Amino acid sequence: MFTRRNFLNRAALGSLAAVSGVGLSACSDAHAKEEKPADAVKPLAISTWDFGTKANEAAWAILTTGGKALDAVEAGVMVIEADPLNTSVGIGGAPDRDGHVTLDACIMAPDGGCGSVCALEHIVHPISVARMVMEKTPHVILVGEGALEFALAQGFKKENLLTEASRKAWEAWKINAKYEPKINVEVHDTIGMLTIDQNGDIAGACTTSGLAYKMRGRVGDSPIIGAGMFVDNEVGGAAATGLGEAVLRTLGSFLVVELMRNGKSPQEACEEAVARIVKKHKNYKDFQVGFIAVNKQGQTGAFSVQPGFNYALFANGENKVYDAACSMTK
Repeated sequence: MFTRRNFLNRAALGSLAAVSGVGLSACSDAHAKEEKPADAVKPLAISTWDFGTKANEAAWAILTTGGKALDAVEAGVMVIEADPLNTSVGIGGAPDRDGHVTLDACIMAPDGGCGSVCALEHIVHPISVARMVMEKTPHVILVGEGALEFALAQGFKKENLLTEASRKAWEAWKINAKYEPKINVEVHDTIGMLTIDQNGDIAGACTTSGLAYKMRGRVGDSPIIGAGMFVDNEVGGAAATGLGEAVLRTLGSFLVVELMRNGKSPQEACEEAVARIVKKHKNYKDFQVGFIAVNKQGQTGAFSVQPGFNYALFANGENKVYDAACSMTK
């Protein structure tokens, strides 16, 4: 939202440092892309990472023709799920250490309805299966083989998700078979997305292939309501990206929304959620977590542990990428 030069004033620096117990500084100006836009009016689409611009375009096409936030957020992330060149989401996603591509996703509607799938194989669009879980079952989460059986029963097509490029990368990784996550590298990223429609209703979605070369059966924060994404239509919504285990330990997206409920701006709420993570993880320098948030008024916020996290915002007719402010030790 803010540039590296002006993203925090002195008061914010003092309060966040007090919470986290670490020094803070602005992220490098070399990475700055755009000045913070004026507070947006509805409709609005915001998503994690620069590839979110493509998702935003699909969502915007629905939002500006009077479509619903839920339809827009699903259509938006489906674009990224279908991109075989994105190795962190959908088809082409990096496999687990045994060579299986397993996908996680969740979706949340303005009325509080939600659905999720975990460790789903062979289906390109887990976000759509998650929506079916929400709308067609009495449950919130389906996992593994059960999720696949449900998807097939709903008419989804079974496909091979391991592309040749991802297979070759996995074969190369197996030579040493070491898991060493790298900050801001797509092997551990995802797409989280929030939309506001012309009625002012908010929806959210999150979808990922999870950590590259993870243990079989591992599930991160992305499909967990309240961790990877959370929406309360009376307040706002939030989504997370980065190392899922760190987000799960604080239920980060739920925390951001609750902080907004208690009067914090989206920016302030994201900052405090990151500060909680930094405080609870001695190894915070070794991983990345980023949050995006929007409130009912259309104000947005974003913040991360490390430099390098960016997000895409489509508002007021413009679809742009912004670098998030971040927390850093001196």
